[in-house]
Amino acid sequence: MNIEQPPAPLAAALRQGQRWYPLPARWLPGLALAVLAVLAWAALFPATLAPYSPTDMDTNYILQSPSWRHLFGTDENGRDVFSRAVHGAHDSLAIGVLATLIGLGLGMLCGFIGGLGGRALDWAVTRFVEVMFAFPSIVLALLFITVFGNGAYTTAVAVGLSMFPGFARVIRTQVRVQKNAEYINASVALGRSPRFILVRHLVPNVMWPLLALFTLGIGQSIIWGAALGYLGMGAAPPASEWGLLLASGKNFIYSAWWLTLFPGLLIAATSVAATALGRALESRNRNP
Repeated sequence: MNIEQPPAPLAAALRQGQRWYPLPARWLPGLALAVLAVLAWAALFPATLAPYSPTDMDTNYILQSPSWRHLFGTDENGRDVFSRAVHGAHDSLAIGVLATLIGLGLGMLCGFIGGLGGRALDWAVTRFVEVMFAFPSIVLALLFITVFGNGAYTTAVAVGLSMFPGFARVIRTQVRVQKNAEYINASVALGRSPRFILVRHLVPNVMWPLLALFTLGIGQSIIWGAALGYLGMGAAPPASEWGLLLASGKNFIYSAWWLTLFPGLLIAATSVAATALGRALESRNRNP
């Protein structure tokens, strides 16, 4: 069977791990930030971008393909898909940000306890985090939602709980490295109190490099939230969360492709933008 090979320059770039896209690399962080800024505006002020209400139905425009009147087409109830996607940015971004904050908060708690505690406490925290790692993240989120019910905030908590072991492992490692650094020893020699050292030195130096990890986590959380919404275990109708839009359009994927295409593109664009921004921050921290 003949498989079409990529062009030679592209194949060589992929083998060497080089950038193959034509856009200059220095433009990517700015472009990613612009995409996230537009999405944040849509989440905070959807009425300024959406031409229609996300719940208004018009039986004269059922399953209409994209046009100037309806940029993303209409759904099976005659609702404007673009307006619903704009209003859905609030739920999707809220799930991503809140889930990442929950995961980071729990990761800080476990990471600092393990990193600053004694050997027995560090062993206990490490074993607990490893047990949490044994559960697949999506399965842990599904279990939490099954117990506590559906909803956007329940989804955010479930995704956050499934993310915190990764944050905890990274923070613990950072704490153990930083607490033995020369500037900490110098502060101790100057007679600074443990509270002063923790608040003024240790926490900032541990948390600042995690800004990139936090940005990457938002993109991952949005994808997981959309996956749970697609499975019917996320935000409940009549919400217009992007995963829910995907689920509602799966029955019309052949006759009304726009119902799944545009929400899917929004999920992908948000995740890629957050990932690109996180990678740029990570590179800047590594090479200041």
